[in-house]
Amino acid sequence: MLSFLRATLCLATLQVATIFSLSAQHLPHSSPEAEGVDPQGILNFVNATKTSKTEFHSFMLLRHGKVIAEAWWNPYRPDLRHTLYSCSKSFTATAVGFAIGENKLKLTDKVISFFPDQLPAKVSDNLAALTVKDVLMMADGQDPEPIWVGIDTNWVRGFLAAPIVHKPGTVFLYNSVGTYMLSAIVQKVTGQTVLQYLKPRLFEPLGITGIDWETDPKGINTGGWGLRVKTEDMAKFAQLFLQKGKWNGKQLLPKGWVEEASSVKIIQHPDMPKAKRDSSDWEQGYCYQMWRCRNNAYRGDGAFGQYMIVMPDQDAVLAITAETTDMQEEINLVWKHLLPAMKPGKLAQNEPVDIELRKAIDALALKPAPKSDNSFFKTINGKSYSLKANRLKFSSINITESNGECLVAIKGDTANYALAFGNGAWHLDQTNKPGSSLTGALREIRTMLSPAKVAGSYTWKDDHTLQLTLRYIESPHTETFICNFNNNQLTIHHANSFEKGKEDLLTGVSL
Repeated sequence: MLSFLRATLCLATLQVATIFSLSAQHLPHSSPEAEGVDPQGILNFVNATKTSKTEFHSFMLLRHGKVIAEAWWNPYRPDLRHTLYSCSKSFTATAVGFAIGENKLKLTDKVISFFPDQLPAKVSDNLAALTVKDVLMMADGQDPEPIWVGIDTNWVRGFLAAPIVHKPGTVFLYNSVGTYMLSAIVQKVTGQTVLQYLKPRLFEPLGITGIDWETDPKGINTGGWGLRVKTEDMAKFAQLFLQKGKWNGKQLLPKGWVEEASSVKIIQHPDMPKAKRDSSDWEQGYCYQMWRCRNNAYRGDGAFGQYMIVMPDQDAVLAITAETTDMQEEINLVWKHLLPAMKPGKLAQNEPVDIELRKAIDALALKPAPKSDNSFFKTINGKSYSLKANRLKFSSINITESNGECLVAIKGDTANYALAFGNGAWHLDQTNKPGSSLTGALREIRTMLSPAKVAGSYTWKDDHTLQLTLRYIESPHTETFICNFNNNQLTIHHANSFEKGKEDLLTGVSL
């Protein structure tokens, strides 16, 4: 496997070549033992990922400010971004911190004060009382979360029109649209999007490049989701917080902001029994767009298993990208294997474990579909099939075999898509076909997501059933198309990796 596609463990004592140069733009590297970490714990963690419910895509572990282990599961790579989902919230809150430090706004500012022209005809007492701090701590008072505002073109007006049924600041309810409002407030007081505002203050000093962020129809960054950065960038952000906002000796974040932003502001379920709370990393208290964890840690986290974990007691941080339906199981692996591996002083080199660990990480991969051979390919080669009206808005599909690869051309209602799938291997490519997303139903500007980087693989499940697997490798998600051919009839079962049990059924005939 090509070195740039392989997961790499940085073991300085073994003189292992790293993917990244050790320039000022990238984090310094060390060995686990030099930073007081038992490599056996890291090996146990890597081995545990193989049987986990979580499909891991990458991780990067830092101790004392140095990378001691990093891995990418092929076809994911260190140079690729990854959709952060709600990890984006921590960056939005950081923009608020900068704006407060520059006296552009205050925690006590009323939300309605920023949007006098967007208010409903009657402003309730609760809406009038809602502050920036209330929104930061997920205590907007709305119930349920008004995610429906995303189907309109004016999200600010929709949020302000949503009923606030609890006194602001008193009841926790996870509210991604509330985070969007923080983004809108920052843009209102700075004249810049959150992405633009953070660039010279955060991204450039940390050497983070190639970022993009989805926006609402009016050009406001979505705030609560939609940011894409690399795994190392996530680790840098967590390391900045571990260092109390300092970077290379310079105080980037306002003094005291990290302590303010990472301390408990509200308890999610105050009546929950202690035993149940102690077993959950979602019941330790919420901060400013961050969660407290067990073991005196805190984190930014995003749907399907994106993590930026700060462990002050261990002077360590961990970034993870993944796809999972059980984020608690994912973080349990961290507490079980990585946390106890961290010791107070340097350790003697354990060369046998170091070598085993490197081999384990080098072998990490999400396997493509099994290689297969089917003479039936000749029967359908080059055929086009007209499809009945369907939710995906595909009108026809053409399937061709070329040099052992399966080439698929799809006609949609507004665009055509060309996809390629390797036989027993990932075919790396890019496409303008939109991928599946948790926020896909919202009216957003997503032009920055196209073309999407993908990896495709195919296999014949039986003589007449072709399975196509398409990974969107800058997101957590995967699509599958199971195509059954019966004379001139075609049936396609389409599904994505995060909506279990849900599929689209497409039917058609050969032209």
